[in-house]
Order: sequence, then structure tokens, then C-alpha cells
Amino acid sequence: MSASLVEARGLVKGYRTPAGYVPVLQGLDLDVAQGEMLAVVGASGVGKSTLLHVLGTLDRAEKGQLAFAGRDLLTLPEAGLREFRNRSLGFVFQFHHLLPEFSALENVMMPLLVARQSEAEARRTAAALLDELGLSPRAEHRPRALSGGEQQRVAVARALALGPRLLLADEPSGNLDRETGTRLHDLLRRLNRERGLAVVVVTHNDALAGLCDRVMRLATGRLEPVAR
Repeated sequence: MSASLVEARGLVKGYRTPAGYVPVLQGLDLDVAQGEMLAVVGASGVGKSTLLHVLGTLDRAEKGQLAFAGRDLLTLPEAGLREFRNRSLGFVFQFHHLLPEFSALENVMMPLLVARQSEAEARRTAAALLDELGLSPRAEHRPRALSGGEQQRVAVARALALGPRLLLADEPSGNLDRETGTRLHDLLRRLNRERGLAVVVVTHNDALAGLCDRVMRLATGRLEPVAR
């Protein structure tokens, strides 16, 4: 394996439907370097979210190779994959999926508590992340009292709670207005640069794609580079 943080070779993934088998990823190759910010673009329904789910081990490829920092992921049992996701990956989706009955601070604390950190330690880490993302004044507010942009920043803080090496973002600004989306894009780029965090983002947003180091287009089950 190379020095890439993520290395995928020949990934194949499809779905069985009443009408038959639908191929999605068809021998897809991809390398992601540590500290790189990569955008994946393409038409709706082409399989961009499926690609993120496979890269994030939320779904298994049928064929191919997938390695993270040289570690073969496709042979790991489910318990090993859960540990890998918890320790190495952060996920941000179009919908923030915050728990409505808990405060912003408590939502960010959740993955830390699941990882068996003490409540005091989890609270300190979560508070520091919210402060870094400009949300300290909103820490005790529940999601319904937050704006859409604030909710998504809480989701980003939660994704960063365990110090992942790779952030996977699926249309992260898809539910935000243009100005709020721009602030979120700038935040993702800042985190990428300041933390050395690798980011793979699926997006239809040209401005967000323009901030990335590379842009790849998914079409007919494979990735191809987009000229800049």
C-alpha cells in the first residue's frame, strides 16, 4: 500500500431491487492523502452517498480493496469496523441529526461518553470544540433554539469530538442558505488546514468544490478528475 491515508482499488457496490441488480460503483479507484480536502461531484443518483458510505464502512463493498493508513478495512469484523469508525472517522450529513432533548454541549459530549470518557472530561472537550467553532454562547441551548447554521456547526463539533483523521461530509450545506453555507464551507476549510484533517465532501455546490484541493466527478460508477 502507498502512503495515502485512504486507498481504494476496484470497489464494486450495487443494490438488488425488485427490478434486478443496480450497479453503483463499478471498479472505482481513489486515493486520499492526509490533510487533503477532496470534493466529489456528479449528477443526483449517481452514487456519491454510496461512495461515502463505503469509504466510511457504513456499507461494505462487494469487491475490491479499501485501506486506511495501510490497514485493510474490508476484512475487519463488524466490531472492528465500529471501533475504527469511532476512532478514525467523523461524519457530517445534510441533516444534522442532533438529539432534540439534549443541549448543544450534551450532543457533542455523546460520542465521548460512548467512548467511556468521564463526564467531566467529555464536558471539557465538548466545551472547547464549541468554543473553537464560535458556539460557546449557545452551548446550553437545545437544537430547536439554534439556527440551521448553528445546528450544523454543532454537528461538525460532534464529528470532531474523538479527534478523527478523516471527515466525511455529505452535502453539508445542502439545507442552508447561501450566506450560512459559505460560513460552513470556510469552517470546513479552516479545520482542514489548521488540524491537518483529511476531508472528503460530496457536494453540488460549486463554491464548496472550489475551495477543495481536488475535485473528482463520479460517473458510470468510477471517478475522474475535474480540471481546475
